[in-house]
Amino acid sequence: MSAWIGVLLAFGAMLLALIALQDFVLERRQVFKALRSVRAIELTPSDVRKRELAVPFYQRVFVPTVKGAGSFARRFTPASVTERLAKELVYAGSPVGWDAERILAMKVLGVAVFTPVFFVLAHSLGGLSPFRSLLVAALGLFVGWYLPEWILRSKSGARQRAIQRALPDALDLLSITVEAGLGFDAAVARVARQAGGPLGEELHRVLQEMQIGKTRADALRDLGDRTNIAELKGFVLAMIQADIFGISIAKVLQVQAREMRIKRRQRAEEQAQKVPVKIVFPLILCIFPSLFIVLLGPAVITIYENVLKHTAHPGR
Repeated sequence: MSAWIGVLLAFGAMLLALIALQDFVLERRQVFKALRSVRAIELTPSDVRKRELAVPFYQRVFVPTVKGAGSFARRFTPASVTERLAKELVYAGSPVGWDAERILAMKVLGVAVFTPVFFVLAHSLGGLSPFRSLLVAALGLFVGWYLPEWILRSKSGARQRAIQRALPDALDLLSITVEAGLGFDAAVARVARQAGGPLGEELHRVLQEMQIGKTRADALRDLGDRTNIAELKGFVLAMIQADIFGISIAKVLQVQAREMRIKRRQRAEEQAQKVPVKIVFPLILCIFPSLFIVLLGPAVITIYENVLKHTAHPGR
């Protein structure tokens, strides 16, 4: 009996020692944690300052300014304008770092910059009434508001024209590769590598979307939504219908390639017919004055000299 009491007492003593050791360890951890927090508080301002200074200036100042201006402009911009800008960004290829809110921010910053600049220029020129100075400032407001959108539209238009120019040759190559025995997906991959440029990027995206689980019809439909080219939309519709109704893809591609060649020739003829109209104003403003100076200049000089002689010597 006494042996069991000794064992229990020894076990209790060990338990008390473990509890005391645990309290001591926990107390030491809390002390070290408090010291680390104090050290962190002492070092935080300098560390934060170093981190802030390590960040480039445009990220510390320009990026927050653009974000603030974008959120401010988004509150007062209709949803239709934002959707139109988002669609133009898709047509432009969704450039990295560009979105509708950033375009709106650039509009606000453009107004804030160009309006006072135009107003100061109007005052520095002198001779302008206050009303005309306000008109010049309004012109600066107009330029600052529409300049970012004009840049975006020019970028999207250039990309869409590049796709339109490359489309007939790409369809010819696609038709030839399918007739040679390649499957449609392999033929699209071959054409994407061969074509390159914006059209190659779009075809690569179609392949990637099909690889992640999209059906061919959905991937092609998304391709048509990412462009505003009627020929490409017609090709996408024809391919979707061929896929649904089980029509031979090779025959559809032959028809589409032939139509693309015809439309390219018609477009070239249309551009050629516009040349005489476009050349009228350069002809009148630049070529005709130079031609008149070269042809009539000597005659005018001779007539002027004769008139001076008769005026100086009227009897002769």
